[in-house]
Amino acid sequence: MSLKRRLRSRPLTRILVPAAVTSLTVALTAIPASAVYVPPSASATIVTANPADNTPHAKDGSMRAFAQIGNTVYAGGSFTGVKAAGATSWSAANNLIAYDASTGALKTGFTPVIDGAVQTLAVSPDGKLIVGGSFGTVNGVARKNLVELDPATGATITGWVGRGDGGVVRRAIVHDNYLYIAGAFHWVNGTEHSLLARLNATTGAIDSTFQVDASGARPYDNSTELIWGLAVAPDGDTVVAVGNFTSVNGSARNQVVMIDTSGTPAVADWNTDRYEAACYSGTFPFYARDVDFSDNGDYFVIIADGGRGDAYCDATARWETADRGSNVKATWVDFTGTDSVTSVEVTGGVVYVGGHFRWQNNANGNDAQGAGGVSRYGIAALDQQNGVPLNWNPTRSPGSELPSGGTNWGPIMWELWSGPNGLFAGYDSDGLGNEYHGRMGYFPKSGGRTIPVQDAPQADSGFLYLGAGNGQVTKVPFGPGGAGTPATVSQPQLTSAKAAFSLSNKLYWAKTDSTKPTGSVLNVSMLTGGTIGAPWESSGWNTSWFNAASMTGAFFLQGRMYYTTSSSNSLFYRYLTPDGSVVGCTAFTLPTTGIDWRTVRGMTWVAGKLVYGSTNGSLRSVAFDPAASTAVAGSTATVVAAPTADATWNNATLFFATS
Repeated sequence: MSLKRRLRSRPLTRILVPAAVTSLTVALTAIPASAVYVPPSASATIVTANPADNTPHAKDGSMRAFAQIGNTVYAGGSFTGVKAAGATSWSAANNLIAYDASTGALKTGFTPVIDGAVQTLAVSPDGKLIVGGSFGTVNGVARKNLVELDPATGATITGWVGRGDGGVVRRAIVHDNYLYIAGAFHWVNGTEHSLLARLNATTGAIDSTFQVDASGARPYDNSTELIWGLAVAPDGDTVVAVGNFTSVNGSARNQVVMIDTSGTPAVADWNTDRYEAACYSGTFPFYARDVDFSDNGDYFVIIADGGRGDAYCDATARWETADRGSNVKATWVDFTGTDSVTSVEVTGGVVYVGGHFRWQNNANGNDAQGAGGVSRYGIAALDQQNGVPLNWNPTRSPGSELPSGGTNWGPIMWELWSGPNGLFAGYDSDGLGNEYHGRMGYFPKSGGRTIPVQDAPQADSGFLYLGAGNGQVTKVPFGPGGAGTPATVSQPQLTSAKAAFSLSNKLYWAKTDSTKPTGSVLNVSMLTGGTIGAPWESSGWNTSWFNAASMTGAFFLQGRMYYTTSSSNSLFYRYLTPDGSVVGCTAFTLPTTGIDWRTVRGMTWVAGKLVYGSTNGSLRSVAFDPAASTAVAGSTATVVAAPTADATWNNATLFFATS
């Protein structure tokens, strides 16, 4: 969340392991995060996928942190040179630079000298630049790991008393007049604080009321206790920290802790076991790498590397801020298929992730693309409702523009940070958006787009459309009073159709097609005034693996595609994002009673009820609540219409529309 967070730091790269170690079944990683809470539909604003051309380049190393004051951008990391976009020669620069946000021109008057890596940047309430990292001197004077600088010159603000004298500062976040810091330290301002502390952001003085200490590295080789990621909720009442620890103020907390800061700071009643098990512990003693809150603070997202295991390894997971308890479950989890995720930024209703991954939606893959895997090379945008990749794919590739001596690919995207007008990216290679961008890039909001709310029709009255053979449907008025008089309507575009559902102004429909790998395709047509338009393939990522024609009924609601098959007595769902039409790689089931789902033929959702046909030709209606312990109770179903010569309700093609 833009101004609330920053950092990163990790020299680990993926290693090859024996096939026997990686042959874990998908069942271990594809368990549904939660079958209860269904996030509401919401619009989103996504940045352009075309990086700005005027961003400066860093010569080597990595860019790890960003901040902006007025029209000046500050970029910190570990590097030795910089040049403006289009320049032919490098200028010496050590670890921290400033440049004009509009033009990209370097601010030559900003000349701090920092002898180690900058890990994090923040802006104080009085407009100064707070810098944290792993350094020992600043501007020739001893100053360990934490300092405040004049934003115009880079001179040290000597009156600011904050000191990171006990170890590396990896995160610094300003909220109101509080400065939260996290890292690998045990002393701050000469007082004992283990991995976490809070200071007065204006003066740098320690806040003695915040005594929340994390400790106890995980018990693996090369394991060192630290906090790696930190986020503060927009209202300031909740802090979440992730890293290598097992205890916080004496309470067992493995890699993740929630802190209640609404009063005297204390460890919250929130815990999960999803980061306890080992992944590839020989290389990754810990794997929870970063965290960020949504703009309204309703949820936060944790990302992880780590390899593979019975945990959220190499994954992105959404968690609801209001949840409490000893075994909290994520709302959704998206696995890469054994590739690292190293950075997250949640902004504008979009979950941006970066790292060393090649795919998203890839729970069925193991260091390879599995069924459902969607190519996303090092950077992706996920649907906040379900974690499925959105239609945004700049990649971390330099394309054909990599200069001599450049680095094509690196293991870490150190930072994604939302500034006032776009998304900044810091990494350890030289490509972004199929262009040369040395160690840093910027995606402006300008040129981006709004993703509107897209969902099932919400009206309680409209029309049921029932398949009636190639090129035609039976149209039946339907509402609280029941079903009206059927009429046959020509729909010449609808041929070889199976299950279908309306989604906003479109119709998704399965079609048998012997030319496709699965013998079927999930098509999309515009649905305008009751007329079905020419179809197009929903997504090429679906066709190679998802047998859409096997569905005997389907409907969409709040980021999920619910469906039945003739071979299983279950009501299934998969995630589906309307923006790009990607189908989730994992099938989940809802808890139901009293219906043999194998007999369903055609299914739709109307105003809180599941309306479905069956093999006996009758149309029924039953209350549907995916958040309930029993989503559907078949004993409460009522017959809406019996089969007649004009409408026999036993066709997989059944959908509801308002026109």
